[in-house]
Amino acid sequence: MDFSLSEMHQEVIDLSRSFAQRMILPGIKDADRAGKFDRTIINAMADVGLLGLCFPEEYGGGGLDYISLGLACEELEYADTSARVVLSVHIGLTSLPIFTWGNTAQKEKYLPLMTSGKMIGAFGLTEPNAGSDVVGIQTTADKDSGTYVLNGEKMWISLSDAADLFLIFAWTDREKKKKRDHSGMSAFIMERSYCGVTTGDIKGKLGVRAGKTGFISMSDTRVPEENILGKPGDGFKIAMFSLDQGRYTVAAGSTGLIRACHDACVSYSNTRATFAEPIGHHQLVKEMIARMYAGYEISRNLYLKAGWMKNNGVANTRATSLAKWIACEQAEAAAADAVQVHGAYGFSDEYPVERYYRNAKGASIYEGTREIQKLIQADYSLGYRADKEDRRELPTWPFRE
Repeated sequence: MDFSLSEMHQEVIDLSRSFAQRMILPGIKDADRAGKFDRTIINAMADVGLLGLCFPEEYGGGGLDYISLGLACEELEYADTSARVVLSVHIGLTSLPIFTWGNTAQKEKYLPLMTSGKMIGAFGLTEPNAGSDVVGIQTTADKDSGTYVLNGEKMWISLSDAADLFLIFAWTDREKKKKRDHSGMSAFIMERSYCGVTTGDIKGKLGVRAGKTGFISMSDTRVPEENILGKPGDGFKIAMFSLDQGRYTVAAGSTGLIRACHDACVSYSNTRATFAEPIGHHQLVKEMIARMYAGYEISRNLYLKAGWMKNNGVANTRATSLAKWIACEQAEAAAADAVQVHGAYGFSDEYPVERYYRNAKGASIYEGTREIQKLIQADYSLGYRADKEDRRELPTWPFRE
């Protein structure tokens, strides 16, 4: 058992940390206040290779492993959640499913464009009345003359207005839709350029205000039959696979947010004085900082273990779910304590902990609520759930030529 990071991993940390310090931190307070999304940050991520981090070189990727993706997410969210969301959505929820489930033509067409940032991906599963209840989606796709005609609306979609292609889930079997039989769902690679595609923003979010969140509407949108990902009827399996990858990136990102809370509190506690001494001398402040550090170590070990499992092709739904649940829970607790340590200053955006507090909440909701993660864990323990032998995992790393 080796807990040390490789030289490759340290280079990913250094690259991601340097990028965050240069491109995110200088302007994040103003962007958060204004609720402004900066599209140039995505372009800059592509320029330094972050968008193709864990893909084979033949597709324009960096050839690195899935642990590297987690480490990059941790560093980006240390600066701001909105930056990590880009990797979660573009890589975890969209590019990795195409890499794993796509046929040769699909991978050769889309992956080089996605790793280079020429096409940005978004994930279209959630709808106005369907989140955790995946089979509750209403979007339909009817086959017609070599195409599928899609109608429906997706909601709470990160990067909706910034994306060039969308991984869309829809019912291709209306009879199975009536029976809530998930084998009637399919996944589609839908380009923004297709007729009938409309996107827009959602305003008034509690957190991740520097990020782009919105909706996707499809009105008689024709998607070529060759753009079905996997086979007709694979949609639910692909959605669950995608969420496994998205949850992994969220866990890693939330770990970075815990560390940001910890570091901010250590700095503040060594400079802010009350009762004629630094507040770091007060026992209950020490308790909060100690909890943050413990939460960070626990969460980091959980997501790194999940990343190791992904590298080796080991079924990791349970491990990834656990990492997501615990890291998000610890991030919420750390952010709440961070505001408390800062006192009245923590209640304003003069210090970043106010932003951490707002941002932390979303991660316990999206890509599977904390309640869903608890049910997953309990079902594995009780024997109500088990990984199927024929389930599909990410391609193992190192990638084969």
